[in-house]
Amino acid sequence: MRRIASLPGGRVTKWVIVVLWIALLIPAMILAGRLGDVQENDSSAWLPGNSESTEVVNRAEKFHPTDTLPAIVIYDRPEGVTLADMAEAQADAEAFRGIEDVVGEPQGPLKAQDGKAIQTVVQVRAGKEGWAGIGKVVDEMTEIGRHNAHGLGFHVTGPAGHASDSIKAFGGGGALTTITALVVVVILLFTYRSPLLPLLPLLTAGGALVTSEAVIYLMAKNAGLTVNTQTSFVLTVLVFGASTDYALLLTSRYREELRRHEDRHEAMTEALHRSGPAIIASAATVAVSLMLLMLATLSSTRGLGPACAVGILVGLLSMITLMPALLVICGRWIFWPMKPSYGSAGPIKEGVWTRIGTAVAGRPRSVWIGTVLILGVMAIGVVGLQADGLSAKDQFTNKPQGVVAEEIQSSHFPAGSGDPIYVVAGAASAEQVRIALSGVPGIAAVSTPVIKDAEAIMFGELKDAPSSSAAMRTVERARTAVHEIESADAQVGGTTAIMLDTQQAATRDSTVIIPIVLVVVFLILALLLRAIVAPLLLIATVVLSFGAALGVSSLVFNHVFHFAGAEASFPLLAFVFLVALGIDYNIFLVTRVREEALLYGTRPGALTGLSATGGVITSAGLVLAGTFAAMASLPLVFAAELGFAVAFGVLLDTLIVRSVLVTALTLDVGRWMWWPSALFKHHDVLHPAAKPDLEPAHAGR
Repeated sequence: MRRIASLPGGRVTKWVIVVLWIALLIPAMILAGRLGDVQENDSSAWLPGNSESTEVVNRAEKFHPTDTLPAIVIYDRPEGVTLADMAEAQADAEAFRGIEDVVGEPQGPLKAQDGKAIQTVVQVRAGKEGWAGIGKVVDEMTEIGRHNAHGLGFHVTGPAGHASDSIKAFGGGGALTTITALVVVVILLFTYRSPLLPLLPLLTAGGALVTSEAVIYLMAKNAGLTVNTQTSFVLTVLVFGASTDYALLLTSRYREELRRHEDRHEAMTEALHRSGPAIIASAATVAVSLMLLMLATLSSTRGLGPACAVGILVGLLSMITLMPALLVICGRWIFWPMKPSYGSAGPIKEGVWTRIGTAVAGRPRSVWIGTVLILGVMAIGVVGLQADGLSAKDQFTNKPQGVVAEEIQSSHFPAGSGDPIYVVAGAASAEQVRIALSGVPGIAAVSTPVIKDAEAIMFGELKDAPSSSAAMRTVERARTAVHEIESADAQVGGTTAIMLDTQQAATRDSTVIIPIVLVVVFLILALLLRAIVAPLLLIATVVLSFGAALGVSSLVFNHVFHFAGAEASFPLLAFVFLVALGIDYNIFLVTRVREEALLYGTRPGALTGLSATGGVITSAGLVLAGTFAAMASLPLVFAAELGFAVAFGVLLDTLIVRSVLVTALTLDVGRWMWWPSALFKHHDVLHPAAKPDLEPAHAGR
């Protein structure tokens, strides 16, 4: 292990590693730029192939192109539309036909009953440019509609309109990367107190991100991995945050070894030898937890898991190869103005974490019971979390064109017009299915069945907005009604049905995956710590921390941000990120505690472990929280909610759960933490208060 640890900092091998990374990054930059080409942002592509709405898409292909979305064009004039306005809308409809990727004949223009608005429905397909092509079509339509409008309002809504708004919202991905990088730099400047040192982890993390995107592109193109824009922005913050965490732990240990070794190559070898196992174990735990998302039925969630796991593993590889090589190449001057010279004194022993440990040691049982009660009260807020999906208009933190248009449409036209549900059935039962569908509460009208190749398709106009909860309940009633018709083989699809199936798949995924993640993480901890009690306690603290974070997040979402709810996949993703990352920090702490316990016993080891790792782990937590908080720069409710929940949860886990709760539990439980391993039989040899040296001599091990 020591020979392996010597490679990144070797006198010759450090240059070899840098050259290899440069050679890797050149093609990686090209492939990473193509990641958008393989993204599947159509909501129907996220569903499992056996979902009813997916099957309807396949069966309906013979009737119309399956890659089309309706764009609902709304004109409005508060004082009433004129004949000239109707003529303008008709001319626009003719012009829309000339736009590439507009399919078929526009429906309309149709004047509202109150005479104050006009509606035209245009079918738009993704085309050669994929999802981004829809945004370009909507932009061309908007340019046509607003030209010579003479005061007539023009807006585009419906699935195509909302897709266009989402494309613009996700277009802030470049800004997200910039903001994330700035957050990392600011925190590292504060942590390192060096203007130069933050550049190394920033460059290394950037290289890890580009390499990860290249690998994910190859997996999506050749191995069937489903990725979307959501995957891209989560990957960005995760790679920057986790990679910088590993860099902090390595650099902290390297700084200390530079004071003990005159040769910086030897110092790096020792630093990697000491800190490497904990870093690798932590990254492996996060990666395995994320890979368990492959058990999801929702393709978007299933694809997010391996994509993020790739990001973690590539980040780990870069931080234990490229980062050490760069540090050694740069030499001690990279720490300027606080260069650690050989033989110089280390950090002051009596730091804030030493004082916190001493305070907790006074009454550990009272401390952990009180902390558990406080976290339990915070978790009560979970009951208010409404994670049953968001309507299209509630998905944005601002008010884009599609949302404004939907509000105007609903005030002048039936809410469900322009985006109906559709039913595919056997031709022999078409009329029977039509009658049954017409009697479903929430269905305003049903079209005449169209028959082709022994199958029929019909459309049902919804009374409620297609993306509303009420519309989804109508889909459930419609399915019940048509499924009861024997031999009809009737199935209900459409935009609303896709939303309903997505919600149900996400609920199933949470129910199945969360228990499996807990079991797998427990097994990893049990193998790492060679104990049963400690892993059980650590799992319990992380779950409690997750509940508290979710409870507070729910209160903030409802009463501060005033969001309408959360996506159905939010609880599962928040759980996986918080549990995996929370265990990550506990591994850094408890592996050090176990190491000290082998020498002095569990209680002294707990205090030394907290004192030794407190500063660097807190800095790592601030970096990770800051990177996830940067997600709020995207005007999307999902990004803001996931970013806030993970950032708050990481800070809660770093500052309270790890430092106070875990330390107090370890002090109270004592050597029973390590049962049934041999360390369980190791009694304390020195009272914590009498231990002569609490200097973090091996921080980050």
